[in-house]
Amino acid sequence: MTLVVAIAMQSCGNKEDNRAPEKVKAAFNQKFPKAKKVEWEKENESEWEAEFKVDGEEYSANFSSDGEWMETEYEIKESEIPANIRAILNQNFTDYKIEEPEIAETPAGKSYEMEIEMGEEEFEVTIDSKGNLTKKKNSEEDED
Repeated sequence: MTLVVAIAMQSCGNKEDNRAPEKVKAAFNQKFPKAKKVEWEKENESEWEAEFKVDGEEYSANFSSDGEWMETEYEIKESEIPANIRAILNQNFTDYKIEEPEIAETPAGKSYEMEIEMGEEEFEVTIDSKGNLTKKKNSEEDED
């Protein structure tokens, strides 16, 4: 019986941790009025992430604890990657395979994020909307 009560209390506690402050929810609702199935998670001490759907598509958005929008990400199909972004990939990578292409929008603008596989190597790549390769990180570095 004690174990059941402890588990029940722990699960309630976890739900409390995932309750975003009202100003965060208000900012989210203003930016994404059509959002459905919203789930909140505390990213760190000063940031909240909402996972949600708009018109059946999955999105995530991050807000500061003060309610300031920081970033929105959503997956796209490989065929939706613009030609200028594809050209940067072709210049920097040979015989690559794209996985999980996403668009990331921030107050600074839009960028394209994806994982690139080349043989045994895997990279996380970010290219801004102007075609600048802004991030290239070996994915294995994260695993260490």
